[in-house]
Amino acid sequence: MHRIKDAPRESFRWAAHTGGLAVVKIKDYDPAGEIEAATPYAAWKDLVGEAHPLFPGDLLEELASDGSPTRLYITKYIGFEPAQWYVPEPKPEAMTAPHPNPPDSSRGNSESHP
Repeated sequence: MHRIKDAPRESFRWAAHTGGLAVVKIKDYDPAGEIEAATPYAAWKDLVGEAHPLFPGDLLEELASDGSPTRLYITKYIGFEPAQWYVPEPKPEAMTAPHPNPPDSSRGNSESHP
């Protein structure tokens, strides 16, 4: 589980509902332990009676038997939807250095004149 931090929670709360894949930033979340459940809805149901139920914006991360993450779900007002962690695009490589000996365009013609 990952709990959304307070400031992003307010933004999430007032944002228009959108369907489909949600892209979330890891900096907006705090790890919140683990829960074992067959589905996200089973986890939600198990946590409803707890002191810290799932709130809109919180995430459930499904793990494989080896502990590697397989799926991410975001809690919304209407249920759960798929999510993925935001991965910034790699920065473009620095421009390649100019050729060390650029051709001299001021000569015009490469033929030699006496």
